[in-house]
Amino acid sequence: MLKTPELAMPRTNKVTTVCNGRREVWTDYEEAKAYFLELMMTTAGEERDRAECIYIQLIHGLDECSDED
Repeated sequence: MLKTPELAMPRTNKVTTVCNGRREVWTDYEEAKAYFLELMMTTAGEERDRAECIYIQLIHGLDECSDED
């Protein structure tokens, strides 16, 4: 087990997302969160579910987020 919880570690500003098979590297964590929040709010169905999955991972501070289970 880690001595320092992963979520308590300092977050880099870089994040990688994989949504619908498309891999994208973001240099601004907040920009990625804003993008997936907007996508989640403006779409429906499966696309909304994919955006929501990634958004939740971003909120939890992960450096690599994917819509795959």
